[in-house]
Amino acid sequence: MVRLIPAALLLAASPALAQPAPAPQPMPASLPFSPAIRVGDILYMSGQIGQVPEGMDAHKEGFDAAVRGAMDAIGGILQDNGLDFGDVVKCTIMLDDMADWPRFNAAYTPYFAGKRLPTRSAFGADGLALGAPLEVECIAAYTSPTAGRPEPVEGRAPTYP
Repeated sequence: MVRLIPAALLLAASPALAQPAPAPQPMPASLPFSPAIRVGDILYMSGQIGQVPEGMDAHKEGFDAAVRGAMDAIGGILQDNGLDFGDVVKCTIMLDDMADWPRFNAAYTPYFAGKRLPTRSAFGADGLALGAPLEVECIAAYTSPTAGRPEPVEGRAPTYP
């Protein structure tokens, strides 16, 4: 949390230092946000909803497709910015139906195969953009050759019933 406050202050105090980051595809000019913004060594990515093809039930075959669509979009933004899923340090997951949490996890974790998992929050959210069943927002960190990739720190793991 301490590191986020200086980054937020830097962004607010010096908008010229915050630069839109490359995205895999140009976004329509009518959308009121950037796909990603780089501030120093941190890449903040806008939430990705994936796209559930028209006619698919978002809670059957379409849900898994939406997870893959969102994660593939994040992967494209990462790649266009010289990063990969191993550089992701935090994800926030919004699910229209929390009953989909196990299905989300099953489709999400393969993107981090062979890499450490980022920190993560997940919560239920009613009324996601465009009726999406989920939204995934991530933050990634650039590393220096001497610092290496971010690694998990020792701490107490949560326990779930």
